[in-house]
Amino acid sequence: MNTTIKDLCALALLCAFCVPFLSSCDALDEAPDNRTEITTPEKVRQLLTSAYPAESPAVLCELSGDNLLDDNVVVPATHNAAMYKFHEEAYMWEDIEDYSTNVSDTPYQIWEAYYQGISVCNHAIAAMQEMSTDPANDLQLAHSWGEAHVLRAYLHFVLVSLFAEAYKDEARSLADRGVPYVTIPETVVHVDYSTSEFLHDVKTTYDLIEKDLLEGIDLIDDSKYKIPAYHFNRNAANAFAARFYLFKRDYTNCLKYANAALGANPVLRNWRAINVNTLASAVNDYNDETQPWNYLIQSTYSYQWRMMVSNARFAINEGTTFKSDGKSWRVGSTLTTTMWGPGPNWSSTLPAYSGMVYVNGAGQQYGAWLFRLYEYFEYTDKIAGIGYIHQLYQPFNADETILCRAEAKLYLGDQQGAIDDLNTWTSSHLVTKTLELADIRKRYNRANKDNDYVSELHPAEMGFEKVLTGDDLSVLDCILHFRRAETVHEGHRWFDIKRYGIKIYHHYRGPNEDDIHTDSLTWDDPRRVLQLPNNVIESGYPSNRTNSAVGGGSGAGYVIQSPKQTIIPKLYQK
Repeated sequence: MNTTIKDLCALALLCAFCVPFLSSCDALDEAPDNRTEITTPEKVRQLLTSAYPAESPAVLCELSGDNLLDDNVVVPATHNAAMYKFHEEAYMWEDIEDYSTNVSDTPYQIWEAYYQGISVCNHAIAAMQEMSTDPANDLQLAHSWGEAHVLRAYLHFVLVSLFAEAYKDEARSLADRGVPYVTIPETVVHVDYSTSEFLHDVKTTYDLIEKDLLEGIDLIDDSKYKIPAYHFNRNAANAFAARFYLFKRDYTNCLKYANAALGANPVLRNWRAINVNTLASAVNDYNDETQPWNYLIQSTYSYQWRMMVSNARFAINEGTTFKSDGKSWRVGSTLTTTMWGPGPNWSSTLPAYSGMVYVNGAGQQYGAWLFRLYEYFEYTDKIAGIGYIHQLYQPFNADETILCRAEAKLYLGDQQGAIDDLNTWTSSHLVTKTLELADIRKRYNRANKDNDYVSELHPAEMGFEKVLTGDDLSVLDCILHFRRAETVHEGHRWFDIKRYGIKIYHHYRGPNEDDIHTDSLTWDDPRRVLQLPNNVIESGYPSNRTNSAVGGGSGAGYVIQSPKQTIIPKLYQK
């Protein structure tokens, strides 16, 4: 059976220039030749604005990782249902079967939106090839040529990070299935994307990402953008390259591109300048597109804030202890390890987050969340109370990039350089005490079996050539902790869990259950790979887990009801 890009929910972007972010595949009713002609450099630039996806894998990654707890376990006498069934399935590391295709944050929406973006990039590249025999050296086209290739690389990078194993090494990653790497525009309805032309192993997928990245990164010209932070500008592209090479464990190139993004004197977020008078003003300041530390801002239709506020079955919360099957379990506080706990050179809470953490009920019965998660709501009909959710994420910023650089320095043998970068990060987050190696040794002491700040790592099993020990391992634990705090709600912790083979536990209790269930995810568990969307498997595409998924709903669009009640969040005061 031929697997079509319609089945993969990507071919809809044949008409994306006319209707950006349209998620329905019904747009294929018209022949491809009736689409808008892309005949000028300006039209190419306009086309590429629709290639940035309005979906983020943050919700699925947070549910899969170790930041969220099941409040049915940690809050006594609660029996809450999940906001959506697929939230529970993701938390339980099951195949995600029960979702509607018109709901954001699902595997279907992510797969569709990112392949949509890839399709747009491919049409833009093809259009430029028709305009010039050498677009990379054409003054009118070079910038768009660069943006299209870097964006295409990034979209495939997210897909392979989510739907495939983490990169291990050349030999092991040859044995792991990647994702279809699509580089040509669809001109027919039926294309078999399960052939070797498109479906590659993880190593080959990484090689193709690198090829696209290097093709475009030096061509990007920020002066061509009206608002650079909403595009792959130079800093964003260099930050992406730094993260890509970090995941590939090419630390020399990671350092090179992180330096290019950060410059000689890194400028990190100015937390003191954030207006905390209202929640909305704080969020606006955080996402200010004019600030030099905000490299790339992504607007999505995510329900994440509502999941954390209106429902909070799965939330950041204090831990607990319980007994199950004759064994005592200790659940660590993820509030402590992400937002509200002491660090190696600060006490009580990270100063930048002080006064920025909210809860939705007394006793944390509905979990905690950091201010930046707050959503924007765009009314299309105020009387009917309907419109569009806008959840802003920052795929790349200076604060996360300097942590990539710190990790690269550590593996390159520059421990003090790594600590210097960690000091830059803490000082920018309003910490006044200088970070010393002795502080790191004390906080990340692995002799303490209940130390929530360290994780069970499996670098050797994941193909790391260099396995850190002693003080270097403590510095790595510090970097991973800072990355967890810096990227809370954004899903990056899940990718750190995957690439380091971190063992994690999930404890859960269903809304109609009394018993608590416990499960663990080891470094070699196939459930670390998110199962493909139902419709992709049903179309004949090979499953990337043992059990195939069935079901799913239908529909399209993102119009939703605004909250029936005004949600008044409360600052969490310890």
